[in-house]
Amino acid sequence: AIKDYLMARYKLIIAYNGTNYCGWQRQPDLMSVQEALEAGFKAFCGEDITVHAAGRTDAGVHATGQVAHVDLAKDWRTDVVRDAVNQHLINERIAILTAEKVSDEFHARFSATGRSYIYKMLNRRSPPVFERGQVWHLKRKVDASAMDKAAKLLLGKHDFTTFRDLECQAESPIRTLDRFDVRRDGEMVTFHLEARSFLHRQVRSLVGSLELVGSGRWTESDLVNALEARDRKACGPVAPPEGLYLDRVDYE
Repeated sequence: AIKDYLMARYKLIIAYNGTNYCGWQRQPDLMSVQEALEAGFKAFCGEDITVHAAGRTDAGVHATGQVAHVDLAKDWRTDVVRDAVNQHLINERIAILTAEKVSDEFHARFSATGRSYIYKMLNRRSPPVFERGQVWHLKRKVDASAMDKAAKLLLGKHDFTTFRDLECQAESPIRTLDRFDVRRDGEMVTFHLEARSFLHRQVRSLVGSLELVGSGRWTESDLVNALEARDRKACGPVAPPEGLYLDRVDYE
């Protein structure tokens, strides 16, 4: 009990390029973002700790604002934690952007009140050069304004069974989508989604289905019918992981 009392809890904001990782979560025989971070902490302070994240991203998915927390036995300065662990992550594509001390009540996952995802699609014939592995490269032209209009039909509280992975472990398929915008800027089409929480592969499932609307193969009615079917088989092709970014996690 005394040891627990001495623990210092740190909230971390983390960015990573998910290309070379099996996802956030530790897995045997595969390198995960979580394992790389835990190895960085071990090298820094000699402790075997667990890094708890706000959300588990899949293989190939990126983050610009993942949030995690760790408990350390010693009360380190926050800039020391950030800089020292980053030094041990120098060969990884992971960086701690900020570290701050928080109370023991804070939990990266359970204290979160909202999550924001961005999905990037490069819409042109020529392949990506600088954005390779960081966008969905789609050669056929899509109508971003048609996708944006259709996206608005999915806002609010719905049963998203159609748009969740069969392996999804969430107890309920009911989610409330607070924001779903689609914008084109030149050749880049960006999808922006916000909700308190998301189902497994929900964002990629929604983006993939919207692409059918954008390329004229589905109407808005087809999208609504897919939602109302509450059947995974009604979902369009799932968008690839490399375009997805966990952008931000909100707290009270």
